[in-house]
Amino acid sequence: MAATSSGTFQVLINVAKACSVTAGNASNIDFGTVNSSATGLVASSNISVTCSKTTPYNVGLLPSNTSTVGAGAMTSVSGGSDTVAYQLRSVSATGPVWGNTATPTAVGNGVAGTGTGVAQVIPVFATVANANVTPGNYADTVTVQVNY
Repeated sequence: MAATSSGTFQVLINVAKACSVTAGNASNIDFGTVNSSATGLVASSNISVTCSKTTPYNVGLLPSNTSTVGAGAMTSVSGGSDTVAYQLRSVSATGPVWGNTATPTAVGNGVAGTGTGVAQVIPVFATVANANVTPGNYADTVTVQVNY
């Protein structure tokens, strides 16, 4: 007489939430060459954030001077003492100030989003009130922080 016996088991996985940011040279904000009499300058670029599906995130931007309100200063590449002040903004050149007070649970002065599992492009705007400095090349580095 034939007989059978059966049992069951589970296949399990625990998927942790994750986020990554893509910035780098492709995200540089370049005002180009301007006259020292130039005022009201605007330039923009994009960063890309990829977070797990349904994962809420808040993005902060931190200039090298550690201004939490996104008020940076480009310094002379050749070592001069002049600086070019700039302001980081979201949405548009006149949009909200974009700084680095965001946390995993509060947007602060950052930008909020919800992950979709694919890259989400976020525009970044920078404004310069005036370029009345010693002629030359100026630069600054901004750190992008994704809190989730």
